Amino acid sequence: MTIDFKEMPASFISEEGADWKDVGPGMRRRIISYDAQMMLVKVTFETGGVGALHHHVHVQQSYIQSGVFEVTLGEQKQVLRAGDAFYVPSDVWHGVVCLEAGVLIDAFSPMREDFV
Repeated sequence: MTIDFKEMPASFISEEGADWKDVGPGMRRRIISYDAQMMLVKVTFETGGVGALHHHVHVQQSYIQSGVFEVTLGEQKQVLRAGDAFYVPSDVWHGVVCLEAGVLIDAFSPMREDFV
């Protein structure tokens, strides 16, 4: 199921029939919703999956729905678990290593055009 969210009206969104994309070893991503101002994304990780260090102009907030992750923000590292979250300002280097299989819910502002 593919939905054009560029002019998305108020909506309820089901995970049933969602489009998933393999984005690296042990990682899959699904765009939940987006418009020009923001994007919500779900990323699943197998144990050992790595979200490599990177940076982008987008502000990012990530919620750990499940699992355990070592999160790098700039020069800092911390182990975060289900229920924890982290905030990434624009252009700050960041990445994750999945220590126990889990799921991240990522919000970006503005939307990640490179994801669509």
